[in-house]
Amino acid sequence: MPRGALRVWGKRRGGPRTQVPPQVRARVIALTRMSPPAESGLSHWSTRTLADHLKRREGISVSWHYVARIWREENLKPHRSGTFKISKDPAFADKVADVVGLYLAPPGGAVVLSIDEKTQVQALDRTQPVLPVTFAATEKRTHDYVRHGTTNLFAALNVTTGEVLGECRPNRNGATFLAFLKRAAKPHTGKEIHIVLDNLSTHTTPDVKAWLAKNPHVHFHFTPVGSSWLNQIEIWFGIIARQSIRRGTFANVNVLVKQIRDYIDSWNENAKPFIWTATTDEILVKVRLVQTSVKKLVNNNAK
Repeated sequence: MPRGALRVWGKRRGGPRTQVPPQVRARVIALTRMSPPAESGLSHWSTRTLADHLKRREGISVSWHYVARIWREENLKPHRSGTFKISKDPAFADKVADVVGLYLAPPGGAVVLSIDEKTQVQALDRTQPVLPVTFAATEKRTHDYVRHGTTNLFAALNVTTGEVLGECRPNRNGATFLAFLKRAAKPHTGKEIHIVLDNLSTHTTPDVKAWLAKNPHVHFHFTPVGSSWLNQIEIWFGIIARQSIRRGTFANVNVLVKQIRDYIDSWNENAKPFIWTATTDEILVKVRLVQTSVKKLVNNNAK
């Protein structure tokens, strides 16, 4: 055999890749977008359960790797879930326009505050010490915990500056809300103050209405019923929960309150406002799409 020549000892390892018919791919996508059959007892599909269902119930043999590839290509994520709620507020569109208008074009010289309460924040303590992060090991904590009481976090976000005023109280009622409202408004005396808040009954007590009548420079803007997500302070509540509270270990409520105060102080050292980009029209279009999808599902289930 000449030097440098290649010698072929046999066929290439492995057989040719089997081509999956287009109708099988379509069936995988269609099933993924539907809930599993009631008799399966499944709440959602995984790649393995879907591949198993196709083989046992429909005589279609595909691997779970193939299902996973289809999910990646089609950006389907049945293993994940979210939440939603369609507001039934008859003034939904007007309220959205009112609040979003404050975010995108706040009145000149005025202050816009986003106010709400994060209720029943629990002081949870682990039954054993937390194991810190080490090389090749994550932080670990016991799965069980001891409850040491709760607190209620009142907070006001300055939409323009991103600064947060927070206060923890043992209870939540109209009196405590009014006391916090006065504290939040006091630094802005002499300015028009626009406050975004939700529809809790504590926000419209007779005492609160009387105070508003005496302070005509303070204006309330309510989010639509069932749409507190429109209130920017809810974004901040999510951040403090992830970064400070959820993984915290608190021997008592005082320790929890101190950590919340420390977090707020640290936040305000480098406060930055949230950049709101969604317009009223964009929000309304998305809501209408969800409403249409829900109506289709209800109609299909009724057949």
